Amino acid sequence: MNESATDRLSRLLAMVPWLLAHQGVPLEEAAAEFGIDQAQLVKDLELLFVCGLPGHLPDDLIEADWENGVVYLANADAISRPLRLGVDEALALIVALRALADVPGLGDRDAVSRALAKLEAAAGAAAAGAARVRVELPQDSDATVVRACEDALRHKRRLHLGYLVPHRDETTERDVDPMRLLHVEGHWYLEGWCHRAEAVRMFRLDRVVGVRVLDVEGSPPATARSRDLSAGLFAPGPNDTLVTLRVAAHARWVVDYYPVESVQERDDGSLLVRLRTADTAWLRQLVLRLGGAARVVDPCELADDVAAAARAALAAYDIAP
Repeated sequence: MNESATDRLSRLLAMVPWLLAHQGVPLEEAAAEFGIDQAQLVKDLELLFVCGLPGHLPDDLIEADWENGVVYLANADAISRPLRLGVDEALALIVALRALADVPGLGDRDAVSRALAKLEAAAGAAAAGAARVRVELPQDSDATVVRACEDALRHKRRLHLGYLVPHRDETTERDVDPMRLLHVEGHWYLEGWCHRAEAVRMFRLDRVVGVRVLDVEGSPPATARSRDLSAGLFAPGPNDTLVTLRVAAHARWVVDYYPVESVQERDDGSLLVRLRTADTAWLRQLVLRLGGAARVVDPCELADDVAAAARAALAAYDIAP
């Protein structure tokens, strides 16, 4: 089942009180209620079985039983109770919703406005304090670029981008059907269908050197799917190249900064690191930048490529390797 972590969390939060109110409901009926199949429902119940209050003692965890084809839930009263916000919590939500309403490319502003109106009405006079607080997201990108992307999203128009690819030191020209704008890890990104790559791509807006909204219909193809970013922006894929690096002890920050598959500590303090990458040119730059603190062990062709790049760089300075 292809869904985001946010969608699954929303379903689980709705599922607990519903199951508590429908003890003994058949698996088939419960699955139909939430629009999923029975296999997915069982996976959700298995996840609920290890959730609960802090402490993770037996009495802290949700009890779920579905062995006889019917579902029973217990020890989940904390989640079943209606949410009651304190004044500070309500004010924080009001401020956050107002900030969200200002985010470029927001898909459903009406839903945000309705939620904000309900919350302000419930908070009453206490909501007045939120008017004195304003949240501004950092603008690392040209405001003109952000506005052009938002305009293209709003009117379903194609964008023409001049886009800098740093590891190749090259500016490429691309036509993109925009899908969404998002702010991740301190930067603005445009996700869209790239006609050059014929695939969904993410474009960091501070690398856009030119933008133009085209008078061309810009809806992505029906097969285009937004990436699930719950595991991070740069989560590797199963088809990416698997690379083994030997990393010196003083460069072990690499395993904290980049997603890796495994880390093996060696007797001399160095690390044997396995990671996946869709862009071996980027990895070559990383190894060169580490200046001898990292070495490609596998694949051999990448190790040869890095060595050749190092020799070429030294030759440019007329330094013998």
